[in-house]
Amino acid sequence: MKRYLFVITVLLIVSCGNKNKQNNDSTQDVEVTEIQSSPERDFNLEVYDFEGLKPFLNKEDGKIHVINFWATWCAPCVKELPYFEKLKSEYGNKNVDFTLVSLDFPHMYDSKLKPFVLKQQLKSKVIALDDVDSNSWIPQIDESWSGSLPATIIYKNGERKFFEKSFTYEELEHELKQFLN
Repeated sequence: MKRYLFVITVLLIVSCGNKNKQNNDSTQDVEVTEIQSSPERDFNLEVYDFEGLKPFLNKEDGKIHVINFWATWCAPCVKELPYFEKLKSEYGNKNVDFTLVSLDFPHMYDSKLKPFVLKQQLKSKVIALDDVDSNSWIPQIDESWSGSLPATIIYKNGERKFFEKSFTYEELEHELKQFLN
């Protein structure tokens, strides 16, 4: 339990560290508000440990896969989510698959995560990663990843790029277009 609390504390300290300070545009901020879950406002959130997440990270199906690691408590994550949604609406029919992997804490799924997804009307697939052994799975996602959020993987078959930064819409679209050719 102490190790779990230590890992969570470390993740909170390093998470949301915006390593790319040039992303200071004046786009609208998305406010995260707590909305109580109710049956009519609920959906079936898929929750995986790292073993269950692995298939999402290594599909060889000819599609471009965009995997974003985020959390509702991470302001830079929330700020860039509309960019992923806009790209999904523009490129989703071009063999591009978007998955948003929430690293919210399990006790926040009903009180924060699900209401946030519903309020923002996220169309991308949203799943949650619940695996306390972050010292093991973070380097398996990418050896260079410090664990900070947001983080994004874009891959197609054997080609893969990892980003530990916040994106502007233009930056994200530029990276995606490199896989479209």
